[in-house]
Amino acid sequence: MSFKAFTAEQLRNVIEGKCAYDRIPMVYHFWSNPAIFGEHEERARELCATYPCDVQTIPMIFPDVSKAPEDDENYKWLYRTPKEQKSAGLDAQILIEDWDELDEILEHFPDPDYKGMFPDIPKPDSRYRLATWWYCFFERLWSLRGMENALTDFYLYPDEVHRLFQKLTDFYMRAIERSHKEAGADAVFTSDDIGMQTGTFFSEEIFVEFFKPYYKQLIDKAHSLGMHFWLHTCGNVQLFLPHFAEIGLDVIHPIQKYTMEEKQIAEEFGDKICIWAGFDVQRTIPFGTTEDVRKEVRFMIDTYARKDGRFMLTCGNGLTPDCKIDSFEALLDESYHYGKAKMSEL
Repeated sequence: MSFKAFTAEQLRNVIEGKCAYDRIPMVYHFWSNPAIFGEHEERARELCATYPCDVQTIPMIFPDVSKAPEDDENYKWLYRTPKEQKSAGLDAQILIEDWDELDEILEHFPDPDYKGMFPDIPKPDSRYRLATWWYCFFERLWSLRGMENALTDFYLYPDEVHRLFQKLTDFYMRAIERSHKEAGADAVFTSDDIGMQTGTFFSEEIFVEFFKPYYKQLIDKAHSLGMHFWLHTCGNVQLFLPHFAEIGLDVIHPIQKYTMEEKQIAEEFGDKICIWAGFDVQRTIPFGTTEDVRKEVRFMIDTYARKDGRFMLTCGNGLTPDCKIDSFEALLDESYHYGKAKMSEL
């Protein structure tokens, strides 16, 4: 037995706050790879086939920092091969050591019309189609400059950051156009972790100057094509939520557990942004019992469910091998059945 997924029109209505239906939309598959369950992989696949996934995902191949694909040697963010830094962590790699080379970098920027951007476009069914890429502005900046430089560049090299962000924005806007035309996407999804566990990476003033205008361009482009814009951003980003609401962000993920007060977020922003609420994968999944999992699902649904929609369920991030198969089943089962019970009450 498997449960029927929502249609694209139904999910669009939920996202836009037009109405809700007889259950909460579920998009757990996006963050759940059955292979991580090891000997229970087949059981995980059965569960994924049983419970609904209310979107089709369309991966987009964006440039690597410095490694180009065989069919286009220029499809990379950095035109040259950077120095090898074996002892540095991922966020400490400094691939652009001097902003003096920015002109050369921008001159050799990758082509957003790269023919291999959509390697696997699924055959359309009735579901909502979501085109995805990772690393937007802040994540792309620190991947090129290293975290320490990235956080000081807003003060020391503001013009250079603006130039890079506008060039990235131009690339992303063309990619959004292509996702709509070539892949039939209803929305695009990207990531930008701009929050830590206790607060944001930078001030509200920095966000307003360096991020808000470029996010607005992307959101406006998506809306001009009749598409939605989804954003994943971990950590406590409450400071920025009014700005995201102002510029029309459609979907935000995950409202990370233990970083913000969920009920307060639901009250302040539940009628403004569709909350793609992420189930806690830091504590409850690895250390909780199946009843803990079910209890947390009920809390999330009681907190975010609305008569007009604007709420979907998923994991807070990718599931890892410390997720027990029984917990995964409890997560899906409670989301589906308690979600139906809750919606019948509203």
